[in-house]
Amino acid sequence: MGRAFEYRKARKMKRWGNMAKTFTKLGKDITIAVKAGGPDPETNPRLRVLMQMGKVANMPKENVERAIKKATSKDQADYKEVIYEGYGPFGIAILVETATDNPTRTVANVRSYFNKFNGSLGTSGSVDFMFERKCVFKAKEKTGIDLEELELEMIDFGVDEVFVDEGEIVIYSEFSSYGALQKYLEDNGFEVVSCEFERVPLDTKELTPEQTEEIEKLLAKFDEDEDVQNVFHNIKS
Repeated sequence: MGRAFEYRKARKMKRWGNMAKTFTKLGKDITIAVKAGGPDPETNPRLRVLMQMGKVANMPKENVERAIKKATSKDQADYKEVIYEGYGPFGIAILVETATDNPTRTVANVRSYFNKFNGSLGTSGSVDFMFERKCVFKAKEKTGIDLEELELEMIDFGVDEVFVDEGEIVIYSEFSSYGALQKYLEDNGFEVVSCEFERVPLDTKELTPEQTEEIEKLLAKFDEDEDVQNVFHNIKS
């Protein structure tokens, strides 16, 4: 298991440990997916995966239906996906992904969090180059699957790693291969449990326990903000 896996293990986000926040995040993702590809999961691969993720997370069916209905309503304000980049204390690079119906509010909040905890909001591109964008699929493990052969079959999709974790096959791939890889998995009878997009740091920075404790206060503020979908950083595990 390589660098991406180790980063994923170190980065377990509190947001996904809280059911209410999980539902909020998935609801926004579903709304955005419907806006982009329509309300029919049969013709919208991204929506299909998100609905499966909702099922795994025990998200009530009415929540999913409400998110789809919102997206198709003319009165519903569009969520904009906005990325903010900056530095936390001790030179830690931070990339914040948001989904917001009010970018003015969101940028003001993000800037205030950076300022309050001795960081600074940067300009577009200021830290993005320090991360690789990946898609991460999880599928239920199938009996008799040879992981090495599976990885060879998927090499044309830009797959970096294939491994089993807690009874699920985890696949790290190039971000651009998302659609083709999902189709391959579904066509070959794999039950896709989830697909997330991650930004894996090209290099990491080691902090002392005291420094880590301080920067975690900043990360916690981002985590509390409902406009924030994901936060990525380059702290060494």
